[in-house]
Amino acid sequence: MEQRSYGQLSLTERIEIYRLHADGKSLRVIANVLGRNASTISREIKRNSKNSYVWQGGYDPVRAQKLSERRHARGCAHKLERQPELHRLVLDQLAMDRSPEQIAGRLTLEHGKSLISYESIYRYIYWHSYHYRTQDLHKLLPKQRRSRRPRTGAKRHAQTEIPARTPLCKRPAGALNRSRYGHWEADLMHFSTQGRAVLVLYDRKSRYIYTVPTDTKKATEVMAGLHNLFENLPHDRRKTVTFDNGQEFRHHQELQQSKSIKTFFCEPYKPWQKGGVENTIGRLRRFLPRKTNPNEVTTDRLDKIMNRFNNTPRKCLGFKTPAEAFFNQRVALQT
Repeated sequence: MEQRSYGQLSLTERIEIYRLHADGKSLRVIANVLGRNASTISREIKRNSKNSYVWQGGYDPVRAQKLSERRHARGCAHKLERQPELHRLVLDQLAMDRSPEQIAGRLTLEHGKSLISYESIYRYIYWHSYHYRTQDLHKLLPKQRRSRRPRTGAKRHAQTEIPARTPLCKRPAGALNRSRYGHWEADLMHFSTQGRAVLVLYDRKSRYIYTVPTDTKKATEVMAGLHNLFENLPHDRRKTVTFDNGQEFRHHQELQQSKSIKTFFCEPYKPWQKGGVENTIGRLRRFLPRKTNPNEVTTDRLDKIMNRFNNTPRKCLGFKTPAEAFFNQRVALQT
């Protein structure tokens, strides 16, 4: 059949696709018969054969035609533009500092079906920020970026050997596979102004965090902050801590001696090996940018930020909150 310019598939063509596909013909053969591109046939079958809570069958030409007509009738408007109630709900959740993935997952958990995908929310925000620059919806995203950015390697600095450090590979299985509570990651959140910092502690299983301001970045004060954080935790919630190779953690042996907490260290120049706390600090930057005056980072301010983080649903927890997971209880979320 002669090749023709691109156009929407007709019902007759869809019936022919169904017949040839059911007969076991390849996508390329079907494309040649219809005078279409093989990618068009592949996309048509894949797009209209997906299982969902309302459709469990395979490719149906009549249903595919109706779906095509419905998509054509509504045009290219984003789902959030077409559904004002869903639009309001998503924006309200974004204003509560929840990511698109957390919003989509929590809506699915609460309604028993998928209302919108996180990718649709991202696309809408990026599209809206591009076309309506006076309304910067991207500032509601966790990292407030207008578009996705490639990751870059970490900068390398000269490091001094930390005494009696134990490599990460020797952590117990409960820490490696996140199957036990009490295996923590710790790091300092720095600011552009020298002096104060924020100590962040992250539980690998529940994703629960603790934050505490430190007046200096000296190892003695950082260790004192860790001692205070662990002091009120039960023994089954304080088993190990993982650090990077910063000199602020060189007094790690004090934790082993006073609290019987084992300490482990990432390989040099590989802080991503404690990715949980690294990601957490990236999220906290929304509230505490690097240019923040560290003297304004009070305990009360940190507690409010910490509580918001610990009461935000997480996909990795089945869209429960870290607080629900860490304390093994379910609570109603505020809206």
